[in-house]
Amino acid sequence: MNPLRRFGHLLGALVGSCALILGLSGAAVPASATPTATAGSGAKPTVVLVHGAFADASGFNDMITLLGAAGFPVIAPANPLRDVAGDAAYLSSVLDTITGPVILVGHSYGGVVVTNAARGHDNVKALVYLGAFAPDQGESALQLAERFPGSELGHALLTRPYPGGGIDGYITAEKFREVFAADLPAYKTRQMAATQRPGSATGLSDGSGDPAWKTIPSWYLIPRQDKVIPPAAQRFMAERAGSRVREIDSSHVVMMSHPAAATAVVLSAYAAIR
Repeated sequence: MNPLRRFGHLLGALVGSCALILGLSGAAVPASATPTATAGSGAKPTVVLVHGAFADASGFNDMITLLGAAGFPVIAPANPLRDVAGDAAYLSSVLDTITGPVILVGHSYGGVVVTNAARGHDNVKALVYLGAFAPDQGESALQLAERFPGSELGHALLTRPYPGGGIDGYITAEKFREVFAADLPAYKTRQMAATQRPGSATGLSDGSGDPAWKTIPSWYLIPRQDKVIPPAAQRFMAERAGSRVREIDSSHVVMMSHPAAATAVVLSAYAAIR
């Protein structure tokens, strides 16, 4: 698709997503969540996008385009995907370099990382979970995924050892699209499967620390067709965190298959904290 036409398509979808959010029952989203209202004067928060396992930061490309068009500074750092403490320390070091307010967004295991990294950063004003884990203290990603039925990840994993005694998990090429990204084109998921960054067994099984969502307001976008993190698990985590919730018919990679809807949730967070 021509880049200009693609941008127009994304922007139109974003407007529609904002309108849909405003029409939802339940937790109200202020009218200022529309793109027009976010284009006001003054510096906007930096949006920090954190990817999870089996993916990389390029999965946020369409969101970066939309957020940039709305005037937000954006950074999508490379998540090390080694262990919770180390990954959170790395993200915390990135946050240390950002002046002004931050909206911190996590996808999948990236939700574990933002939950831990946000602690001690008073400039982090909102947490956004996109098909993500929002663990409480002591919980691991694997425990939460297995607590509710529906995850098909365990049957799709291929493990490979790495030096030092660690084990990395990959999603097999045969199962990648079905489990991870069923609503993306097959050619795209073949590329994603070949270039995926593995999640370490340590990171996925590490217990989380004291969660930042206890003190920072949060928003949650739940993909109803998620076969990695069961939607029931996400509903449980979102309710516990007191998040403002929206659900959408999407695979696990909601930021790729529905970037406008994911961006609209970030805009809703901004409207609430500005």
